[in-house]
Amino acid sequence: MPGQVIPGQALAAGPEPKGFRDWMAGCSNTWSCTALSVPGDAVETTAYLRLERPAGPDGAASLVLRLRGEWKKPPMAVQLKLDGAAFPAGGKAMPVTADSDLASVTFQPAEIAAFIEAARKATKLSVAAPGLSAEVSLSGAVAALLWIDEQQGRLNSTSALIRKGSGTSVPPAPAAPVILAKPASGSLSDKDSKALAAALRKQIAQRDPDQCEDGELTTKHDTAWSLDGKRSLVSLTCSLGAYNASNAFWIVENGAVATAKPVSFTRSDESEKNVLVNGEFDPKTGRIDYFARGRGIGDCGAMGGYAWIGTGFALTGFSMMGECRGIGSDDWITLFSSEVRTAK
Repeated sequence: MPGQVIPGQALAAGPEPKGFRDWMAGCSNTWSCTALSVPGDAVETTAYLRLERPAGPDGAASLVLRLRGEWKKPPMAVQLKLDGAAFPAGGKAMPVTADSDLASVTFQPAEIAAFIEAARKATKLSVAAPGLSAEVSLSGAVAALLWIDEQQGRLNSTSALIRKGSGTSVPPAPAAPVILAKPASGSLSDKDSKALAAALRKQIAQRDPDQCEDGELTTKHDTAWSLDGKRSLVSLTCSLGAYNASNAFWIVENGAVATAKPVSFTRSDESEKNVLVNGEFDPKTGRIDYFARGRGIGDCGAMGGYAWIGTGFALTGFSMMGECRGIGSDDWITLFSSEVRTAK
């Protein structure tokens, strides 16, 4: 039922993004799809295109060009060319909005349509401004957009990006699942929190000494929260690296660590499904957010979140980027989204 409240675990996230030569594409559980060009390696200025389109008859595509470089002053405008031909026609400069080292060029609807049409034959988009030059490969772009058309049921319709036709029927977008997040309602003093975490760590070490690293740097981050009058959530730091920490989460009832149960996270890539990388719990919202960095600058990896719903933790969001090429986390491909509400 559209918009229904999910009582248990949220629906699983969709498949991982699909590669198309120098492009990739992926869709979420609501059929909202994203296509990204993959920047070249070891370039002076990182440049990539991101097209996003919601599902449904009224889903309009958006297209943005991102530029990231080490400039003292970001460009105010850029000149674009498709295989040497000025784009848009007439060669007008495209305005730029900038935030620190990231500059963005937003295409208008008419420019998006013209770009997609030109991309059928063009091989690269060239970007130029005083002191700046970059290129975006269009190899695979048409295949990626055609795949999005197929996922959204637009093939041979008037709203298709690539394979247009006379059809006007497009499936509606599935409603995002509604997750009722329950804030932590109990309370634990800092002393009791540390004591419960220490007792659980000792219990886990007896079960499997290799499951969780035991040292001063890891144990000092251990903590616990009272979810309600009966159950507590315990976080143990099991490994600590330069930019990633692995956190294992457990549910303990009535302080009985011997019967502690590991939390089940549906999208965890770890061998232990109760482990999240850089996972942080906010007791005020009942939510855990995590950001697993593929490398220190955070331009690849996976991120998402879960919410306590009274019986377990339900997935609230998930996005990922498998290529470490300077793509900011805000532009990663979303594979799962939801509407999170706070339970009263």
